[in-house]
Amino acid sequence: MTSANATTAGVHMAEHFDVLIVGAGLSGIGAGYHLQEKCPGKSYAILEGRDCIGGTWDLFRYPGIRSDSDMFTLGYSFKPWTEAKAIADGPNILNYVRQTATENGIDGKIRFNHRVKRALWSSPEARWTVEAERTMGEGVTETVRFTCNFLFMCSGYYKYEEGYTPEFSGAADFAGRIVHPQKWPEDLDYAGKRVVVIGSGATAVTLVPEMAKTASHVTMLQRSPTYVVARPAEDALANKLRRNLSAKLAYHLIRWRNVLFGMYFFQLSRRKPERVKQLILGGVRMALGPDYDIATHFTPRYNPWDQRLCLVPDGDLFKAIRDKQASVVTNEIDTFTAGGIKLKDGSELEADIIVTATGLVLQVLGGLEVSVDGRVVDFSKTLNYKGMMYSDVPNMASAFGYTNASWTLKCDLTCEYVCRLINYMDRHGYKQCMPHNVDPSISELPSLDFSSGYVQRSIAKMPKQGSKRPWRLYQNYALDIITLRYGKVDDGVMQYS
Repeated sequence: MTSANATTAGVHMAEHFDVLIVGAGLSGIGAGYHLQEKCPGKSYAILEGRDCIGGTWDLFRYPGIRSDSDMFTLGYSFKPWTEAKAIADGPNILNYVRQTATENGIDGKIRFNHRVKRALWSSPEARWTVEAERTMGEGVTETVRFTCNFLFMCSGYYKYEEGYTPEFSGAADFAGRIVHPQKWPEDLDYAGKRVVVIGSGATAVTLVPEMAKTASHVTMLQRSPTYVVARPAEDALANKLRRNLSAKLAYHLIRWRNVLFGMYFFQLSRRKPERVKQLILGGVRMALGPDYDIATHFTPRYNPWDQRLCLVPDGDLFKAIRDKQASVVTNEIDTFTAGGIKLKDGSELEADIIVTATGLVLQVLGGLEVSVDGRVVDFSKTLNYKGMMYSDVPNMASAFGYTNASWTLKCDLTCEYVCRLINYMDRHGYKQCMPHNVDPSISELPSLDFSSGYVQRSIAKMPKQGSKRPWRLYQNYALDIITLRYGKVDDGVMQYS
């Protein structure tokens, strides 16, 4: 194997691996583990654009950063979560991911500061040529090339460089600081300050109670409400089982209990939305008392699970509101002013700091440019195969989690399937596998049926799903176990050559 440092007339020779993984976050480290376990003869490397392991869990540094799923399902299938808190904070999750990498020697396979820019497939050679921009320090970069037989994208689903901020009129007039949670400044001191957090999603409901601990007051300013559900941060049954059973057995029992409850709750939301709505609002009413205006501030215009639910551990958001440290205002912004935000109804919110928790910018495959035999791939014109591969794109998969359950549940299954696929190709002497639709009755559907703003802004650029299997995404873990872990790899849709 040629070393990456071997140069010919200043051009880096392409280093070859059987598999290249892009991204060293939760999914990428999981992919490394599965490859080592199930395809032990395969060489692989992980290309990571940043200088450390962790992806999302290292990128986001805002106060109170935590998971909005329990760690028994967000954790890896192969590594039991052993901390007391089921709803874990960011630093603990980051530590868990890094520990997994170190314990399994995966950290030695990572090439940091390698931002993957493009991938070119050649059918005659049956391999990808992957170009990455390597940061040499002080803004100096160079292009390095790798080749691989299989490309596994674990680069997440949103743009790391910037979050989404709408154009706010008068933003330049505001005398205080405007901060986006994705780029949290280390020097931001909000103690004793008046803070307005714009947004009503997972980030906003995390930030508000945490900042309220030291700020003079925090206002959550939302255009429309989100469903908010309180859950204990610690899982009493899980902690009891762990005291009496082996870590592994306890972990899998709790994992399955949580998976089955999540699936039941999701299906109930779809079948009896009004009943679930009243159940959720009843919980909010219990937390905030009968006099609070729940109709205005906590009753969304859509049904439960048309967007993701917001989870508040130990009801911390409700406690901050009850203690008058935080408040919710449901209104539209007219303009920013020197001293805060003027609303459409003419009232004004005073602020020293404004936090724009206004969402993410979604992107396909980390913004990678892909071409197959010289043809540039437009992913919005592709069909998503089994939630991980793309029609007429060979030897490439991507890890994409569930929208209605923990991200890692689907990523673990995706990794298992990719390993099955690679081993199947080896056994039969195939060099190329490519999903190809030959069924004219399949119609195209959006890949995500969420009404959330961040999804709707980007849905046109996303791959489509088909109207039936294997192009249909069911967002159902039990069904995916059957198809991905036990279903046929040679299903008549996947073409081998």
